[in-house]
Amino acid sequence: MPSVTDRYDPLAAEILRDPYLVLAELRDRQPVFWHTGMGSWALTRYADSVRVLRDHASFARDPRRTGGTVPEPSLSVQTLDPPQQSHVRSLFMTALRAQDLTGVESRARRLLRERLDQLAGVGTFDVMAEIAVPLSVAVVADLLGVEPPPYEEFAAVSDAIMRSMDGGLNPALVEPGRIARQQLSDLVDSWFTASARPGLLAQVRKAAAPDSDAPSRLYVKNTARVMFQGGYSTMAAAVGNAVHTLLAHPGALEQMRDPALLATGVDELVRFDGPVQGTTRTAVYPCRIGGVDIKAGQKVVPLFAAANRDPDAFVRANELVLDRSPNPHLGYGWGPHACIGTTVAQAGLRALVAALNDHPARLAAAGDGVRRRTATMRVFDTLPALLLP
Repeated sequence: MPSVTDRYDPLAAEILRDPYLVLAELRDRQPVFWHTGMGSWALTRYADSVRVLRDHASFARDPRRTGGTVPEPSLSVQTLDPPQQSHVRSLFMTALRAQDLTGVESRARRLLRERLDQLAGVGTFDVMAEIAVPLSVAVVADLLGVEPPPYEEFAAVSDAIMRSMDGGLNPALVEPGRIARQQLSDLVDSWFTASARPGLLAQVRKAAAPDSDAPSRLYVKNTARVMFQGGYSTMAAAVGNAVHTLLAHPGALEQMRDPALLATGVDELVRFDGPVQGTTRTAVYPCRIGGVDIKAGQKVVPLFAAANRDPDAFVRANELVLDRSPNPHLGYGWGPHACIGTTVAQAGLRALVAALNDHPARLAAAGDGVRRRTATMRVFDTLPALLLP
């Protein structure tokens, strides 16, 4: 029999294509298992995953709490644990609530309508390059109040950062990711000094001003960079996965013309095939999860892809249920490190579905998509489609 590490290789072609069968098998037979490649314990049950994500006192996101180090460019709201995290997170959440998200969604829907008009007569096109990337860059830039960078140029930088998240499996990805983070940090610095447009950055700029203390400036600017890159990459991946799911479920898009199903359906699309496959914590103290003893200092990875299909947490877990409510999935994380931009991602997906339903042409598959060979993010490299009259 193959080892668990061999059975679940997140970079294997069959797992990239469909991880859910193997994860269901592991959830039933070995819900907490040691993965040599990841150098961590992997969790497949929803309850175990939520426990780890909620209990920041016992499971650290900040490596410095367990003797590790964090490079300065990586210090952001996502690396801090409460209570140190609270000030920066509150600053950004307050600024987010002050934004006109209805306007962001409306402008995104208009952008998509224009792009669909352009694509209607061209035959086969790539959903990722033509829809997911432009939509995601535009929505995040609109939210922050900055000029969108060139799509292809930014996509390359973001891709290097995203791939570096798999540095534990492939150390060669770490340095390109560091360089890309620095490039993006330089861009963010220019926004803080030059941008005068209304938006989220205008709300938090005071905390990053020269007369503020150095740690505040560092964390605020790095968090802005994480929001831009993380918001973009997560949304682009979610858009591709959502389109793929809708194409595989005839009638689902039409059903989401109903505003109530649109509201619940965008969350269900993320639960069903989400963009983020898991996240890492480090055990601060010895503990026991699912009958397995975890030593202090060992890494623990809640696998969102498995937890979101756990039948103990979700009725008809392997089905797309557009009216699922409540829907406490882990697609945007959970607890103090949940995605700051969840409401923005939901707005972007609503704009996508509404624009597809508004357009007179019908979206259809035009071949098999190609998954990007990444473990942390579940994303398409290419996804061919076409619009039929």
